[in-house]
Amino acid sequence: MTSSSVTGLYAFAKFQFECGNYSGAAHFLCAFRALTPDNTGTTTSNELSFSALWGKFASEILMQEWDEALKDMQLLKDIIDSKSFVSPLKQLQQRTWLIHWSLFVFFNHPQGRNGIIDLFFQERYLNAIQTTCPHILRYLTTAVITNKRRRNVLKDLLKVIQQEGYTYRDPMTEFLECLYVNFDFEAAQHKLRECEKVLVSDFFLVACRQEFIENARLFIFETYCRIHQCIDISMLADKLSMDSDSAERWIVDLIRNAKLDAKIDSKANTVIMGTQYPSVYQKVIEKTKGLSFRSNLKASNLAKKEEDESHGEPTFA
Repeated sequence: MTSSSVTGLYAFAKFQFECGNYSGAAHFLCAFRALTPDNTGTTTSNELSFSALWGKFASEILMQEWDEALKDMQLLKDIIDSKSFVSPLKQLQQRTWLIHWSLFVFFNHPQGRNGIIDLFFQERYLNAIQTTCPHILRYLTTAVITNKRRRNVLKDLLKVIQQEGYTYRDPMTEFLECLYVNFDFEAAQHKLRECEKVLVSDFFLVACRQEFIENARLFIFETYCRIHQCIDISMLADKLSMDSDSAERWIVDLIRNAKLDAKIDSKANTVIMGTQYPSVYQKVIEKTKGLSFRSNLKASNLAKKEEDESHGEPTFA
């Protein structure tokens, strides 16, 4: 097959994409990539191969084929993170594009909430977010709040939110700041109402609305309980933006499901918290989770730094 025929295949695939035939475009782009080198560089064929991968990735997003899109997103990441880019500025630009396009995958794929945390907390991508697109912190914050198993990254997220507070703020980031930095429950309650409005109007987050509100209320409840031993249900209901009866049922379910050391005094309309000392086992588990996450992150960053030094090229990471 001649080089002109291969280039024609790329042009035909692009035409199919522009016509809205995304299935056909993905098929032809896959065939084109099979006939061209799978690495980027200065040659036209390599650049077209990289462009074809972007086109295939976009086609899969438009067809809502999230598993395939996730695979191609990882391929794009590997190529972008490689040393094939001569210009660090171009590499930063490509990372920024990948960050934005990845939102379609992360907020639709079943494992997306873990994936967005794993990717965006990598040093290179966190640097890209802080440098070019701090508004992405809204989506990272939402992913952390709605993911009960990844609470270990909350402290790291709060550091980033505080660092970027002068360039970007929104109700999601301010909610965490009010609750965990300022311990201002009134402000946190106000921000939670604002969060609900944002969630309804945001394309990526509208499906997370109920889950976000539920977990945000849990954050408020847990933080409030750490400070107070006897809690008035009416006051807590106000802080959770719920009526008193709904708040009491919610608290009863929470105490039962989480097996909290607490009881409700119906006559006094209060929740009485028992003295809670975390077990040694729980402390070890939490410490191990945090150490494991940071160790993996450090190892990954060290490996990338050694690779950068071996090539003698500057990077933004």
